[in-house]
Amino acid sequence: MTKPNKQIKLISWNVNGLRAVMKKDFFGALQAMDPDILMLQETKLQADQRTEEMTDLPCFESFWNYSTIKKGYSGVVAYSKCTPAKVTTDFGIPRFDGEGRVIQMEFEAFTLFNIYFPNGQMSEDRLAYKLEFYDWFLDHAQKLRDEGKSLIITGDFNTAHNEIDLKNPGPNSKRSGFLPIEREVLDRMVKMGYVDTFRHFHPDTVKYSWWSYRFSARKNNAGWRIDYFFVTQDLIDKGLVKAAFIDNDILGSDHCPVGLIVEI
Repeated sequence: MTKPNKQIKLISWNVNGLRAVMKKDFFGALQAMDPDILMLQETKLQADQRTEEMTDLPCFESFWNYSTIKKGYSGVVAYSKCTPAKVTTDFGIPRFDGEGRVIQMEFEAFTLFNIYFPNGQMSEDRLAYKLEFYDWFLDHAQKLRDEGKSLIITGDFNTAHNEIDLKNPGPNSKRSGFLPIEREVLDRMVKMGYVDTFRHFHPDTVKYSWWSYRFSARKNNAGWRIDYFFVTQDLIDKGLVKAAFIDNDILGSDHCPVGLIVEI
């Protein structure tokens, strides 16, 4: 008998501090989002700072990665109702592993990445680090594709791709996050056969996923779309990607959640 297909909902959200968002109706947001897999970035936690409330979400297993170089910095977690066959957080690259930015999860239908890509605004060194991280990750992902893996890559990319993806492209064209050299990385991803799922389903929709805390940016919707779900083209071709969305109604962070519905 053929196994019936099932749709699952994937949610990605930079919470800008898990402890902080826990104080801002996180569980109400979780109920509203109703994910099968929830991937959070910028948790800003070490292992010994987690509470039972964080680790024991009903119906979810949790998988964590932490910064080992600085407390209260970076960090990602994935909560999943689906048990992955394998989870990887150590990739053998200490200068990247030490910032706790990546969780790789192997499922039967796809390999899923939850990533908090570096921010390049602090200095030229951090911009260089960000670009090196992009290059390392795309090389790593290509090796998996060469093995026949289908990939879903989500998280805070810290780069707006095109002018439609931020409120004020002109004034920000010389600012990290919208520099040509950063945008070219996303161009390269598209050329390599990755699909920006939100743009696939909503080619002309103006919607953002991050707003500065300054200047009433969220109230005025002066934002950036820097949180993505990219998938390999084969998942689109097989009709397994059903919908992509940005949930501006979920509050609690300077980012809002982005989502994907896939069939497995």
